[in-house]
This record gives sequence, structure tokens and C-alpha cells, in this order.
Amino acid sequence: MGNHTGMGAVLRAPVAGRTWREFGYLLIGLPLSILYFSLAIAGVSVGAGLLVTFLGVPVLAGVLAMCRGFGRLERARVRHLLGVDIAEPAPIRAAKGGPVSAMGALLKSGSAWRHVLYSVVQFPWAVFAFCVALTFWAYGWAALLYPLWFWAVPAGADRSGVMLFQNDEYSFVLDTPVAIVLTSVFGVALTLTTPWVIRALATVDRVLVAGLLGPSRLDHRVSELESDRGVVVDTAAADLRRIERDLHDGAQARLVALAMDLGLAKEKLAEDPRAAARMVDEAHGEVKIALQELRDLARGIHPAVLTDRGLDAALSAVASRCVVPVKVSVDLPADQRPAEAIEGIAYFVVSELLQNVSKHAGSAARGAGVDVWKAGERLLIQVCDDGRGGAGLSAGAGLAGLSERLGAVDGVLVVDSPAGGGTVVTAELPWRGRG
Repeated sequence: MGNHTGMGAVLRAPVAGRTWREFGYLLIGLPLSILYFSLAIAGVSVGAGLLVTFLGVPVLAGVLAMCRGFGRLERARVRHLLGVDIAEPAPIRAAKGGPVSAMGALLKSGSAWRHVLYSVVQFPWAVFAFCVALTFWAYGWAALLYPLWFWAVPAGADRSGVMLFQNDEYSFVLDTPVAIVLTSVFGVALTLTTPWVIRALATVDRVLVAGLLGPSRLDHRVSELESDRGVVVDTAAADLRRIERDLHDGAQARLVALAMDLGLAKEKLAEDPRAAARMVDEAHGEVKIALQELRDLARGIHPAVLTDRGLDAALSAVASRCVVPVKVSVDLPADQRPAEAIEGIAYFVVSELLQNVSKHAGSAARGAGVDVWKAGERLLIQVCDDGRGGAGLSAGAGLAGLSERLGAVDGVLVVDSPAGGGTVVTAELPWRGRG
């Protein structure tokens, strides 16, 4: 079945829409590249020659802006004809307002100079691609259809056809039935080969446009950092809302009730000391519960044991509260500790994953394990359980939130959780040791 499908794709390729779009892209590329090359070379030459005067600066800035316009056109051409959406490079931001600052930003922009380089480099490639694509296409279809038109080519007084060779004693003309059939067979082979040649040429254009007209690695990194900053802000806001909700619904409500009970006890103290003593005793119990809730809340924010004794002790304390037995193994250098922020995120990740074990694994899980170790300049965490599995990083899931939180500090979260086969979650964080 697969062979039939592959053969069908090969036979359909010469008339496929993709082939014609890519062929059109290569044909249109030649006149456009001539325009780009001519204007870019002329503009840079004039601008460089005028740099001895102030006029060279605005001329060069204008050429850079023009080439960025060429890049916009090329990205649109690639998007519509080659089906590849190349992101725009980062916008050029001037430090201050005004034309002088804008020109300076253009001249210092690596992206703008890459657009100039594209305008120059693409010209010789476009000439080559145009010639190769047009030659393969024209010769292929001409040979394939040769039986239909060979008679229209006058090769001599008594015969018609294309003459391949002639000298004083001998000539070779494609006019016999065998020669006509062989020419058509050659045309079939060439026509079936042409789409893949065109596809290869168009792939080079995709690489050129993506490499020179798209965002640089620095631009990608800036975008990632901006996204990570948003994640950090959102996470911090969510944590504050959670703390506020826990305080309002837990300790605060309990302390309000406690104040009311103590007020009533004070009123009854003179007329009914026993009732007042009983109310004070109940209030004492409420104080203990409120203190425990505050301790739990503080431990959820940043436990004191983590600050004082490190990850080993803090994770052991978290594991002791899990509903299934947890084996904790922490293999970290005794004289080194990761940065406080990394240590806090590691604690939070393990705490969340063990809560998931308690919440979702249920009776199917008989045990869990936590392994923490250092590899190079990375802190690695692995939490596994033998529960029912089926966990994933789907949008909206708790693991997706953990992945975003780790991504904000250049961390990675990997989940391996086949249905019925337990779950293994591996987290990787930068070490960033304490100074």
C-alpha cells in the first residue's frame, strides 16, 4: 500500500500544485533578484562613497530600510508560494526619538545588514536556480510531447524532426519511430525528475530566507525571555492570590471567630466562670489550629528547613506527608548549594509532584521515589511512582503549569507516563550556585 502511494505521488508530482507554485517562485525570483541586487549594490556604493560627508549616513540608512522592505516582500512570497511562514525580525528600536536616532539604529542593526546581504547573495543563486529549473522543465515537457510536434520542425527536404547532429557525411535526426518513442521516454523520465529538482532548489531559497530575513537567535532569545518574564509575573500573581485566599479562608477566619469567642468569654467571666473557662479552653484549641495553618502556609511559601538545612531535609519532610511511602535520594555536593531561587523551585516542583501522586495515583500506587543529583551545571530531579499513569503536559493541566514555571528559568520538564505503567517526571534546572 505504501509503495502504491509513493508511486502515485511521483506520477502526480509534475502536475501537482506545489510543483507549479515552486516553479513560479523560481521564475519570479530572477527579475526580483536583479532589482534587489542592482539597488542594493548601487545604494551601498553611493552611501559608502559619500561617507566622507554627512550625506553618506542617510543614504546608507535609506538603503537598509529599502532592503528591509525587500525582505518583507520575500517573506510574503515564501509564505504564499512555498508555504513557509517566516517570522519577521525584531523591529528596530531607536534609543531616542528623531530621525538621527532612527538612522543610527538602522546602521547598527544586524538584521538590516543581513537583508542587504540577502539582496546581494540571492542574485547569483536566483540566476542558477532559474536556468536549471527552466531547462529541466522545458526539455522534459518538450521531449515528453515530442510525438505531437516533431513534424513541425523542418530538418531537411524529405523529412521533419529535431536534428541532433550533422556534418558533411552524416546527420542524426529524431524522425524514425524508434527515435521518437525513445525521445518521449526520455521526456517522461526528465519530467518526473523535474519536480524534485525544483523542490531542492526551492529548499535552498527557504533556507536563505529563514537564515537572512528571519529573526536571529538573539531575537528568538529575547522573545523567549519576554515570554518567560510574563510567566514569572503571572506565577507570582497566582501565588499571591493563593496566599491571600488561604489567609482569608483559613487563619484569618479562624482568628476572627477566636476573637468573638474570647469576647463572649470575657462577658461571661463574672456571671458564669465555668462557662467562660470552657470557652477559653475552646479558644486555646482554635489558636493551636490557626498556628498550624499559618505554619503550613509558611512552609508552602518557603519552608525554614529548606533555608537552614537544604534540599535533602526539606524534601524528606515533604515526602513524609505523602499518602504512599516515598524513597528520597539526594546526591548533591556537601559544600555547594544551588541558588536560593533554584532551590525553592526544586522544592516546589517535588512538592507539587508528590501532591499529584497523593491526589491522582490513589490506591493504584504502592510507592514513589524522589532522586535529586547534580550533572555538570544542571540540577536534575526525578519523581516516579507505580500508579496508573496517563499523565501529560496537556494545556490546562498542573504539569503544564510546572513546565512553564521551569521554562521561566531555562528549565525543562519531561513526562513519561504510559497508561497503566506508572509515571516518571524528570525536571532539569540550571545550577547557578550561590556566590
